[in-house]
Amino acid sequence: MFQYFLSGSLFFLLLSILAALYRVIKGPSMPDRVMALDNIGVNLLAGIAILSMFLRTYAFFDIILLIGILSFVGTIAFARFLERGVVIERKRVH
Repeated sequence: MFQYFLSGSLFFLLLSILAALYRVIKGPSMPDRVMALDNIGVNLLAGIAILSMFLRTYAFFDIILLIGILSFVGTIAFARFLERGVVIERKRVH
């Protein structure tokens, strides 16, 4: 019974990822695309966690941490790029 619940959850996460992927491709503005990418990252984390429960293993926890950190850093970098036009500001020496 629990296996069916996990399978259904994975299916709905897949639908959510596909909807966010559509928003990444057809999004009206760049901030919408960044939010959709962040949404894909969160749904991917949840999908890997459910897959880990489905397979009854702890092997995917490192992958979950890695994707979470990369998703966070990527979202911050995109937001900074949208705000200032550059990700890393360098001081000019005259």
